[in-house]
Amino acid sequence: MTSPERTPWSNDAPETHIQVRKGKEMIALILAAGYATRLYPLTINTPKPLLPVGPKAMIDYITDEIETIPDVNKIVVVTNHRFADKFADWASARSDKDLAEGRISTPIEVIDDGTTDDTNKLGAIGDIQFVIDKLAIDEDMMIIAGDNLFTYKLKDMYDFFMENRKDTLISVCVEDIEQLKKLAVATLDGNKVETLEEKPKQPRSTVAIYATYMYLKETVPMIRQYLDEGNTPDAPGHFPSWLYTRKDVYVYRAPGTCIDIGTPENYKDVCDNYKEILGS
Repeated sequence: MTSPERTPWSNDAPETHIQVRKGKEMIALILAAGYATRLYPLTINTPKPLLPVGPKAMIDYITDEIETIPDVNKIVVVTNHRFADKFADWASARSDKDLAEGRISTPIEVIDDGTTDDTNKLGAIGDIQFVIDKLAIDEDMMIIAGDNLFTYKLKDMYDFFMENRKDTLISVCVEDIEQLKKLAVATLDGNKVETLEEKPKQPRSTVAIYATYMYLKETVPMIRQYLDEGNTPDAPGHFPSWLYTRKDVYVYRAPGTCIDIGTPENYKDVCDNYKEILGS
């Protein structure tokens, strides 16, 4: 199949959206454009965020948490061309279910970044900029990976963000040194990031940073600056590692845990034990 023609961060990819209503302050962006090749064959035809865990898909747990924040006026899911229709079907079914049950739901917009495989992907930060350009975003943003399960409450993080009005990361205490070596690890001065390192060989703390970020509207244009300087467009954690050297970045230290499902065996374990893990 021929890849759709595009240029990095261009605005010409097709989109699908479902409008309902709610909110006034913030855009929530769910990153779902990866191909999750480590989970093959599970993710050959199904994107990782749409894999079921217990009674619902991974992305539903995330969306349920986002919808506890009344100031989110839209949820955007950025995905690739291969899976855009699957996410559009999910968004439509979720909206229909909410309406049938009389719930006020947040509008969900699915954006196809036009990529088809790992050879032409934009990278997570590239996808963030793609969405910012396409939607002309001029609001605070929440950016969250679409494939992590967590037990903390996004509303608590949002309250911290609003109280301090600082760009905010989320951390979980991780004691396992080998696990910390696979994550981003911060040292803090109070709540302020002092250092932030991706996958450190020698972790300097137990403050593990996961892929949930809240950025002020005035920070959003700095993502373009980051990319224009030639920095990597890949993992979303690279941007806050650059940002904290230029302005104050705070960390909300969350109770609970975050689970990254990385292998078919890991996925099976989470499915078998999801009630215990998620407290469902």
